[in-house]
Amino acid sequence: MTNVLYDINDFNQAAESLCRYGKILYQRDWSPATSSNYSIRLNDHCCALTSSGKHKGKLSNDDILVVDFHGQPIAHPQHKVSGKPSAETLLHTQLYQRDPTIGAVLHTHSPTCVVLSQIWQNDVLALSGWELQKAFAGETSHEGTVTIPLFANDQNMQRLADQVEQTMQQTQQGHAYLIRGHGVYTWGKNIEECFRHLEALEHLLGYQLQLLSLNPNLLTTPSTTVS
Repeated sequence: MTNVLYDINDFNQAAESLCRYGKILYQRDWSPATSSNYSIRLNDHCCALTSSGKHKGKLSNDDILVVDFHGQPIAHPQHKVSGKPSAETLLHTQLYQRDPTIGAVLHTHSPTCVVLSQIWQNDVLALSGWELQKAFAGETSHEGTVTIPLFANDQNMQRLADQVEQTMQQTQQGHAYLIRGHGVYTWGKNIEECFRHLEALEHLLGYQLQLLSLNPNLLTTPSTTVS
């Protein structure tokens, strides 16, 4: 347990937002049962994060804790720490550490993301030709390419976080990544932008699944761009 002070008003606002979006994500079947985890940056040292094992459709402020960017819970005189951080906390903090403009991270387990991550045979999925790509911050045309890396699922979160960081250093940070058989991570400057990215991604990946049902040969094409 560490003791890094944060503004309790910032925490309360972040907790309320995480609870509100938890209900939305659960209702959309993107975060079934106790799966998924969400976070919001509080400052340059810590973030508010959903506790492990909590039903995401029934979150309350008591189900939100604060962790530093090493994944350790933080105590505050006005906030009693309850629960424990998700095992996947380091995948959130890796993003906050590498980019100070990231203000929120959403990790969800929708059927679309999980199924596509299992059947897509390449390590990268490149989206091009879709108007909805412009929902991602910085994307201004359907003619661009949104690249989404895929990683093998791993119960060793430090190793997986290191792999994600290495990939981002070698290629680009992008807007999201998939973990096979597991789910998706996406991020944004705030929770509203992050949710917009996730919503766009759900539709774009849904398009891919529909295309694959019409043309299964796309799974084995040398090109990773589907449009």
